[in-house]
Amino acid sequence: MANLQRPLSPHLQIYRWPLAMAISILHRVTGVALSVGAVLFVVILVAVAAGPVSYELIRGYIATTMGQIFLLLWTFALFLHLFNGVRHLFWDAGYGFQKSTTTKSGIFVLIVTTVLTAVVWCAAYLTCKV
Repeated sequence: MANLQRPLSPHLQIYRWPLAMAISILHRVTGVALSVGAVLFVVILVAVAAGPVSYELIRGYIATTMGQIFLLLWTFALFLHLFNGVRHLFWDAGYGFQKSTTTKSGIFVLIVTTVLTAVVWCAAYLTCKV
């Protein structure tokens, strides 16, 4: 018979997530997001090849606020997955396993991802306004 008075094991809400753990989870999530985005990119290419009517239909969806948010998050996912993948290549070569190094490289990945996402979107905004 089970002892109902024994303490339960703490769950994920109890523990503080280290940066490496959070970025590892983000890396997996961005991989899935990039897969979904790749399928949607193929849909866009098919619409372009199908003619102006199909292209305008897809362009109408992309121009909405939700479409712009999706593209912004997809751009962020692209850069995060890219730079975290480079970080993993260094790990595969045997570099950067110290706790301080993993934290610094994780912060670097987040900063570079955010900056390059902003640069791409600023460049796109300025190009579209000209």
